[in-house]
Amino acid sequence: MAIRTIITREDPTLHKKCHPVTRFDQKLWDLLDDLKDTLAQANGVGLAAPQVGILRRAVVVVTDLDEGTMLELVNPEIIEQRGEQDGLEGCLSLPGLWGYVKRPEWVKVRAQDRMGEWFECEGEALSARCFCHELAHLDGHLYDELAGRLYTSAELDAMADQEAEEEQREEQP
Repeated sequence: MAIRTIITREDPTLHKKCHPVTRFDQKLWDLLDDLKDTLAQANGVGLAAPQVGILRRAVVVVTDLDEGTMLELVNPEIIEQRGEQDGLEGCLSLPGLWGYVKRPEWVKVRAQDRMGEWFECEGEALSARCFCHELAHLDGHLYDELAGRLYTSAELDAMADQEAEEEQREEQP
């Protein structure tokens, strides 16, 4: 299909609530295929339609990093969640930045497939984080709203180096 341009947080489209998908036709199928191609090209783990300028409730997420398997979610909603995790997140629409965000440890999502059939899926750890992150895009929210601070690659590298030095000092007699 096609690689679409991923928009960044300055674009007002990213801050708008998406419309439900009501037509399960070739236009939707092309969008889903383009989202998968664009995500694969960008080496991300999830991509929502508003990130390519389309205000529709559709996302794709990588479900198997080794295989590159992707799941299409149309009109998704989180119907259950439990636990809590605090971890580092990035976003293709905020390139070069990362932040620590609290998310549920486990979520259950209800969505439609490209044909309009309803299904449920579950995600834990990274998958749960990815579902929450991508579904937030559908309501016009970006992860930086939840992060206390954003970090650059250089800052993260410096933090990792400092942690490694501290661990080495603790191991010495």
